[in-house]
Amino acid sequence: MLKEFREFAMKGNVVDLAVGVIIGAAFGAIVNSLVGDIIMPMIGAATGGLDFSNYFLPLSKAVTATNLADAKKQGAVLAYGNFITLTLNFLIVAFVLFIVIRLMNQLKRLQETAPPPPAKPSREVELLTEIRDLLKKA
Repeated sequence: MLKEFREFAMKGNVVDLAVGVIIGAAFGAIVNSLVGDIIMPMIGAATGGLDFSNYFLPLSKAVTATNLADAKKQGAVLAYGNFITLTLNFLIVAFVLFIVIRLMNQLKRLQETAPPPPAKPSREVELLTEIRDLLKKA
């Protein structure tokens, strides 16, 4: 059974999938930073300090805090600002993947439609060409 599992784990598809998951997780961290550290502050600056991450609705009368972290400690809250941030995060990831796949498809089409380079002439043809050129000079 261990031998079967090892064969399964070493198949190309499983290893490729594992690499894809690891790269995807790293890419997710990059996108989270892009959204949280670059895009959302620019949106906040353009909208006069709007910060989605602190938008919430208290679901309990005990919640009196003005920021999300403290409000969660006091009781149940509906953190819709967090949802907006994560939705924006998802849209950015989906768009980037769309662009990458589109570029890959374009490259594939270019490779398929590019004519193959002309075949090198045989040695006999090269010699005949040289003879012809020498005869033209004489």
